[in-house]
Amino acid sequence: MPKTPAHRLRRKPPFFHPVPLRSRRDGWTVPRQCAFLAALYVTGSVAGAARSVGLSRASAYRLRERDGAAGFAFAWDCVLTAPGSGRQTRPKTDWRKVTLDAVLQRAETGMVQPVIHRGTMTGIRRKADNSALLRAVRRIAPVQKKKGADH
Repeated sequence: MPKTPAHRLRRKPPFFHPVPLRSRRDGWTVPRQCAFLAALYVTGSVAGAARSVGLSRASAYRLRERDGAAGFAFAWDCVLTAPGSGRQTRPKTDWRKVTLDAVLQRAETGMVQPVIHRGTMTGIRRKADNSALLRAVRRIAPVQKKKGADH
């Protein structure tokens, strides 16, 4: 019996905000996060996908549970759901509780998506996070108006 192709069982990873981590050569870098999601799409196995990027299954689950990992967890869940099982909704962020520094960091980093061709990751697609940029402008603009009115 022929093996069912991955695109019939799973969805390709969507754009997501990478988990903000300090820079480490042997850690969960942005390319490793994308490679993990691409391998998860192809294999359907968390342990196999983590092994393919040189990290452990437990480390992948710890990354998923970190603060700021909602986008990564959403992409993970999207990959493991069948294409005909309905639309998934992105987690909503309570923007009132996000600091200006965090909004600026999200606007600067943007969103990423692994590019998968014939079962392998061939690159990383990047997209600006315009929503975060506009939120940052709205928070900064009133401060600028007040400063201009004083002088």
